[in-house]
Amino acid sequence: MAMTIQDLGISLDTVWLLLAAMLVFFMQPGFALCEAGFTRRKNTANILFKNFVDFMIGSVLFWFVGFGIMYGSDGQGFMGMPNFGDLSWYHNANGLPTEGELIFQTVFCATSATIVSGAMAERTKFSMYCVYSFFISLLIYPIEGHWSWGGGWLNAADGNFMATVFGTSFHDFAGSAVVHSVGGVLAFLGAIALGPRLGKYDKDGKSRAIPGHSLAMASLGVFILWMGWFGFNPGSTQAASGLANRMAISHVFLTTNLAAVCGGLGTMFFTWIKYGKPSFSLTLNGILAGLVGITAGCDMVSPAGAVAIGLICGIVLPIAVTFIDQKLHIDDPVGSSSVHGVCGILGTLLTGVFSVSEGCLYGHGFAFLGAQFFGIIVIDAWAAVCGIILFWTIKKTAGLRVDKRIEEEGLDIYEHGESCYTA
Repeated sequence: MAMTIQDLGISLDTVWLLLAAMLVFFMQPGFALCEAGFTRRKNTANILFKNFVDFMIGSVLFWFVGFGIMYGSDGQGFMGMPNFGDLSWYHNANGLPTEGELIFQTVFCATSATIVSGAMAERTKFSMYCVYSFFISLLIYPIEGHWSWGGGWLNAADGNFMATVFGTSFHDFAGSAVVHSVGGVLAFLGAIALGPRLGKYDKDGKSRAIPGHSLAMASLGVFILWMGWFGFNPGSTQAASGLANRMAISHVFLTTNLAAVCGGLGTMFFTWIKYGKPSFSLTLNGILAGLVGITAGCDMVSPAGAVAIGLICGIVLPIAVTFIDQKLHIDDPVGSSSVHGVCGILGTLLTGVFSVSEGCLYGHGFAFLGAQFFGIIVIDAWAAVCGIILFWTIKKTAGLRVDKRIEEEGLDIYEHGESCYTA
């Protein structure tokens, strides 16, 4: 039977969806290398292992339960119905295979869980890391993902809250809020629950730098994450056939890259002016800050808007890192709270400013900005409540943190019986 034009279009869209999923999956080694490079060599195997665990646990749970919670209802409730491995109920609006949609959403779920790893590095029990990774993939991410992406109540519909109050929907194209800010909030709370690493703060509360063991490894991780983001953002179009989709993908590629480079430039020049020398390690995080910031509105902003968002996030990033470390005395070894939490929130709000079609900068009023503000508040409030319950329950029962001797000598040998480096 000859293939129709429609069949050809669906085939092309399916290949694009799966290619994008592969790119997002490739972000897992990016996170692993970035986190390992920014921390000490005695904990490298532990950090790499945790990034594998996130994807292994997340894949099973999201297939068995999470996909149904995120997409399995008419969209107006608090959450969908668990699917318990059954995928027959789901039908993609564009005719794409259910399995392709599942794997694409699975890699997003794993990304949200992985963000937490860096902030809690070098002092967390591996067993307890598996526990909270389990709950992030099982409930925390799928429920708030349902509100935004599963047709939930943050989308304006006749008579619902968003339509009545704002007249428009909350918009998060690829996850500044749904993925990154949620991961950043959980990372922030996890770091608080754990407390700082030994030797991080002196008796007067002054912060001491604990350098990572390999900026080369961290920089390779950032390059891989940058590449993976071209699946993360453009892939969220979920279609490549037709002129409109080709234009959309190309536009999102451009805005994503511009925000990344301008995030790095913003941080580089800010640290150069403030410290007298440009900081390479902070600039790496500045690139990620720009990527996180643009993710919500990459489809709605102009190239100039992407430049502005990248620069703003790149400048705010080192300020946030310094404030969280030196003022709040919260030890986040890789800056997850700042990169993903602060810049995820900031990027979501800036979408309400720079959106060409609805942003206040373009004369469309403040209703859309209000919807963005409300959306990020409820999503991160959900993450915060869940994080407090989860981390402090573990802390008060099984305990989150390894013993002092294990932390001093390294988690690799004591937690896994092997080391990443033998010499």
